[in-house]
Amino acid sequence: MTSVPASLARAIAQLGDPGIVRVLAKSLAITLAIFAALAFAGGYALNRLFDRTSIAFDDGMGWVLSLVLTILAGWLLFRIVALAVLQFFADEIVLAVEQRFYPQAAITRRSIPLREEAALSIRATLRTIIVNLMALPFALALLVTGAGTALLFWAVNGWLLGRELQDMVWLRHRPDPALPTPLAAHQRFLLGGAIAAMMALPVFGLLAPVVGAVSATHLVHSRRNTA
Repeated sequence: MTSVPASLARAIAQLGDPGIVRVLAKSLAITLAIFAALAFAGGYALNRLFDRTSIAFDDGMGWVLSLVLTILAGWLLFRIVALAVLQFFADEIVLAVEQRFYPQAAITRRSIPLREEAALSIRATLRTIIVNLMALPFALALLVTGAGTALLFWAVNGWLLGRELQDMVWLRHRPDPALPTPLAAHQRFLLGGAIAAMMALPVFGLLAPVVGAVSATHLVHSRRNTA
């Protein structure tokens, strides 16, 4: 059975595949476009607000402040936005991996309709927001520990990511909704934790959602084939 480190290594090695490159380019472009649109809208709104105040601001102050806020929002919300976008391209990623490594699975898989993809993306996003908000009071209490807050959010989001990445693959092959999930809890957490850590790193954070989806595909099929 493929281990989590082995699945991550296989995913990174497959980043050069044409099908994966196309999805990576599309998902990155849309994710960055969303943040660019937020920066533009925020700058326009702030400039209009400053124009109506009695305090004198430079003409470009709203744009500068909006850019700073967008960068901060990107650091905090990139994972949520990137995975929400990736959900709409998950079918292409899973298919690219299956056609190369698991051809029989590629034949028997089901395509998830756009409406279901949107519902899955919305549910995952709401779940992430709610769980992180629930963790926030504990994170604030752990500020005095130095690293405690970062570790708590890493653990929480690792757990969330593992579930989301598994479901990207499993929902395309589950013959019966009552069947147990193919990955053990510790596998989901290790996978999600690794991707959450990657997302905190420059450059790697941009690749992490796609690496996670490819890794999850290898893990799920490895588990199914040995079950």
